[in-house]
Amino acid sequence: MALVTNLGTEKPVVIFSKSSCSMCHSIKTLIRSYGANATVYEIDEHPKGQQMERELRALSSSRPSVPAVFIGHELVGGPDEIMSLQLKGKLVDLLKKANAIWV
Repeated sequence: MALVTNLGTEKPVVIFSKSSCSMCHSIKTLIRSYGANATVYEIDEHPKGQQMERELRALSSSRPSVPAVFIGHELVGGPDEIMSLQLKGKLVDLLKKANAIWV
């Protein structure tokens, strides 16, 4: 799990995604819509993608491995968690706290 954890803590917002995943695209679009410059790892195109996917599955055994979103150096979760934060009006605050946006 060291690879995913290390990559997930390098920037304020890190998203592990697959290029063909529509939910991944939606989550990336949502986060970018606030002006956050997320670092995105498309695991289906990355040389260490299989290792990343194994580590993501281990971190989130009860849900799909992608999208997986780190905000403020912590794994926030997948689409359910991000959409829940959005609906509760807490996503922007979390992005601000992580210094991902300055509005």
